[in-house]
Amino acid sequence: MKCAFTGHREMDKNFDGELFERALEGLIAMGCNVFYDGMARGFDLYAAKKIIDLKKIYDIKLVACIPYGGQIDSMREDDRRAYESILKDCDDIKVLSSNYYPGCMYARNRYMVDNADIVFAHFNGGKGGTYYTVSYAKKSGRQLVII
Repeated sequence: MKCAFTGHREMDKNFDGELFERALEGLIAMGCNVFYDGMARGFDLYAAKKIIDLKKIYDIKLVACIPYGGQIDSMREDDRRAYESILKDCDDIKVLSSNYYPGCMYARNRYMVDNADIVFAHFNGGKGGTYYTVSYAKKSGRQLVII
């Protein structure tokens, strides 16, 4: 089974990392072995790091789904370092467009949902990319895990 991550760029101060990891290990126990990650700051980079840690224990794969070739150029320095480090440990890297265009982030999110069985979201409400992706996953009939 395949799982796609989506979540907010700013992590909630009450985000429970232990709950996230328990839920993630539950998905692995159910047979999830491929994880799609959008590689944006916040939840995406956090989730990718956790998958890399869990790859030491489980036979799972991490797929970086990069919306456009210059995504890293818009990141803060600490996020750039994390991004570059994560890419080294990815099993596959999908760059969906060579250049930025309006809507490329949404296209990346649709790609991940379309290729996943389950969507794992860090979602606390509100409008934006995570809201769009959760809504799209519901319309697409994907199983949702929301924390």
